[in-house]
Amino acid sequence: MPDRIIDIPLESLPFIDERFIDVAARPETVWRAMVKEIDTMARGTRWGRAAKGLRCVHTETKGEPGQIGWTLPGFVATRSVEPGVLALMGKHRFATYALIVTILEKPSGLVLLSLQTRAEFPGRKGRLYRNAVIGTRGHVVVVKGMLRRIRRRAERARARPPV
Repeated sequence: MPDRIIDIPLESLPFIDERFIDVAARPETVWRAMVKEIDTMARGTRWGRAAKGLRCVHTETKGEPGQIGWTLPGFVATRSVEPGVLALMGKHRFATYALIVTILEKPSGLVLLSLQTRAEFPGRKGRLYRNAVIGTRGHVVVVKGMLRRIRRRAERARARPPV
C-alpha cells in the first residue's frame, strides 16, 4: 500500500460527469487496454509535471498497474475489481477528486466502458480551478480522448490472433 492514502469515501465526492463508449471486445481485453492506456499516459512527462506543479499527494508511478495501491502522477488506485471497476483518487491544493472506470458487458456482446468523475473544489482557488478545468470543457476533451484510445487499443488486441 502507498504511504500516503487519501482516506475519504469516493462516493462522498460530488458527481461531475460520466462519459460512455461501446467497445467490441471482451471485458478482460478492455480491462487490460484501460490499464495499459492509463499507465502509458501517466508515464508521460506532462502528467508528472502537472502533478508536481499542483502539489499532488502522488507524483510518481509505483506499484502494480491496475491494483489497489498503484500510484501514478495525481492518483492512487483505491478500488480494483478486475475486470469491472477501477477507482483512482487524487488530491492537490485545489481539489480532491476521483476517476471511476466501469466495464460492463451488455447483452449485445459489446462492452460499455464508462469514466465517471467526482470532485470537490474547496475555497475560492478551488472554484477558479474548477472553472479552468471543468468550465472550459477541457476535462471532457481529455476523458473522451481516453475512452477512444482505450477502445482502439482493446479492439486492436481483440483482432490479433492468439500467440
